[in-house]
Amino acid sequence: MSSKEDPSHPALHYHASPTPGKIAIELTKPMSTAADLALAYSPGVAEPVKAIAKDPQAAYQFTAKGNLIGVISNGSAILGLGNQGPLASKPVMEGKVALFKKFANIDAFDIEIDAKTSEEMIQVIRAIAPTFGGINLEDIKAPECFEVEKALQAQLNIPVFHDDQHGTAITLAAALLNALIIQEKTLNNSKIVIYGAGAAALASAKFLVRLGANKRQITLLDRQGVIHIQRTDLTPYKQEFAQITDDRTLEEAMHGADVLIGLAGAPIEAPDTILKAMAQRPIVFTLSNPIPEIDPQHIKTIRPDSIIATGLSNLNNQVNNVVCFPYIFRGALDVQATHISSKMMVAAAHAIQRITQEPIPEALIEQGLLSQNIFGPEYILPKPNDPRLQLQVPTAVAAAYKER
Repeated sequence: MSSKEDPSHPALHYHASPTPGKIAIELTKPMSTAADLALAYSPGVAEPVKAIAKDPQAAYQFTAKGNLIGVISNGSAILGLGNQGPLASKPVMEGKVALFKKFANIDAFDIEIDAKTSEEMIQVIRAIAPTFGGINLEDIKAPECFEVEKALQAQLNIPVFHDDQHGTAITLAAALLNALIIQEKTLNNSKIVIYGAGAAALASAKFLVRLGANKRQITLLDRQGVIHIQRTDLTPYKQEFAQITDDRTLEEAMHGADVLIGLAGAPIEAPDTILKAMAQRPIVFTLSNPIPEIDPQHIKTIRPDSIIATGLSNLNNQVNNVVCFPYIFRGALDVQATHISSKMMVAAAHAIQRITQEPIPEALIEQGLLSQNIFGPEYILPKPNDPRLQLQVPTAVAAAYKER
């Protein structure tokens, strides 16, 4: 065992003791007597079986389906660790299950699939889908994540949501809309550079356009540089954002940029040059975790007029999907939604944005649930433990579904 795997490491101790893992199953009905067992299993269980066979919607009345999410991965793109395989992804998926329960009282099963191709994953997930009221795809590399989600959304009548794409996009967008207000800028007039072109970056770009960003003003970069129309190596997903431009490098793309969004998982070289090239009152989201694309303290030193967000929990303005995905699913499950639409995602983003702008109730501060935060450069997103998220985001999502 290497030093990094020292069993005394707090994270390993946390996961190992007193019981391995982070989740368990609990009973919701009495099981003490023979009569209880007769109702729970044989012969009583035959009645709900017949009811569901007659009307599939009865499953929401007689089983846990309506409050049950499948958290599903093949471990091919574990955050910050890459392809570690399905078994190694289990701690992450158990963590996602725990977050669903903690923040939205949603039950979930983690399902790790030993499948490498999109076709294999689609087949397996489609086969087990009757178990669930919704499916959360997690840590699946591109382009498979796009292909799997699209196919399942078309084939299933329950919500299918890839959080690495849409949860990131929604949370990022809510933070960016607030930052733009503070910096006295508008989304449709802002020049946006996204350093990275993976699943989260592409989904974020599409969602920002859905919210009103000018597509011609969004430049994405992958490992080969700027994504432009003369490149012949682009996937269809990247081709959608290929620009007519002479810019080829990050430094060239950054001249006059209002917003830099880092979603590349790799440090930016010579950050001083690109930071100085940005417009006045810039917005810099350096979101890779645990090592941001640019050190946040360095950004503030070079550009004290900037608003900064990171993926780090020890700093202000953490772009954390937990302010989004539990509540998206809570709202969807509450109305037995068959899908999660872009309209529902927009509603979630605006709800998160509004919560940040509202004064924090004194009662929450007095109870020690939240500290005093004032909408401004150091507070552009709610904290993950903000109880207002549990009320406002699901309500907005459910209302958007009903208005479809």
